Amino acid sequence: MKYLHTMVRVTDLDASIDFYCNKLGLKELRRWDNEKGRFTLVFLTAPGDEEAAVELTYNWDPEPYASGRNFGHLAYEVDDIYATCQRLLDAGVTINRPPREGRMAFIRSPDLISIELLQKGEALPVKEPWASMENIDKW
Repeated sequence: MKYLHTMVRVTDLDASIDFYCNKLGLKELRRWDNEKGRFTLVFLTAPGDEEAAVELTYNWDPEPYASGRNFGHLAYEVDDIYATCQRLLDAGVTINRPPREGRMAFIRSPDLISIELLQKGEALPVKEPWASMENIDKW
C-alpha cells in the first residue's frame, strides 16, 4: 500500500492556488479539467516531495461546504518553524496557533482547512514574539 494524496474541496480555485502555492510554497504537479464532470483537479506537492500530494477539487457549479474543521488537517514538516511562520504572516496569512514552543503551528486555507506546520527534528528554542502570541480563532 502506498499513500497517494489527500483531497480538499475548494470554493475559489484562484484564491486556493495563491494560498497553497504562492504563500505556503507548494508546487503544482498537474491539473485536469473535466468538462463533462464540471470540475478541475489540481495536484500540489511540497518541493522535493512529489510522493505525497494534495488534490484540490474545484467543482464548477458552486455548492456550500461545511467548516473545514470537520476535515481534520494537513501536516507539513518545515526546516525553520519561525521563519516559515514569519514568511506566512508577512504574506497576510493568519497564524491561528503560533509556534510558542518552537515545534508546532497551525494556519488555515481560504476554505478553512487546518494546516499543521511541524519543525523538522528537535523543537527550536522558545523565541519571542511567538512565545507570547495567543491563538486566533479555531485551528
